[in-house]
Amino acid sequence: MLRRLALSLLLLAGLSACGAEPIWSEQHEIDRVAFRADGPSTLTLITVINNNSGAGAHTGLLINGPQRVMWDPAGTWWNPNAPERNDLHYGLTDRMVEIYIDYHTRETFHTVVQRVAVPADVAAKALQIASGYGAVPKAQCSFSTSQILSQLPGFESVPVSYFPKKTMEAFARLPGVTTRTVFDEDPDDNSAKLAQD
Repeated sequence: MLRRLALSLLLLAGLSACGAEPIWSEQHEIDRVAFRADGPSTLTLITVINNNSGAGAHTGLLINGPQRVMWDPAGTWWNPNAPERNDLHYGLTDRMVEIYIDYHTRETFHTVVQRVAVPADVAAKALQIASGYGAVPKAQCSFSTSQILSQLPGFESVPVSYFPKKTMEAFARLPGVTTRTVFDEDPDDNSAKLAQD
């Protein structure tokens, strides 16, 4: 019995050491920055690619539905004007989107931005799933994002994958996707961009 208890405690400690980092902004902070972009409801997959290896480094999902939010699972981006609840950032104005992309794009990484218009109820469902998903452990950005996408009508062909490039390639095959690739010569240390307005 004692051995089983010790094993359970050890397992629990191990899981918490490599677990997610929950953050929970207050509702009044979220209400203060609530924003929805004009035009149709959209989902925008943002994939960060290593310029040297060509490997996918990060996956995020910009949801423009009832409001525009950034699903940034296990990400390092933050901004005081984009309050966060467990990897979901609120108040994604055009300026916040620009800062998010600029933060990830630098001399060592480029960013692929894939956008598709969706019915309003699909964007609303994406927001609902993302807001209930919870904080994501490191190295599961693509896994969690592809899990969300695969539950949406019209996105069933997106396989659940740990690999950002695989998710990006599946997203590219969806009808109506537009793609933009962003390069930048900023130095690799982009931490100064985190608190930009």
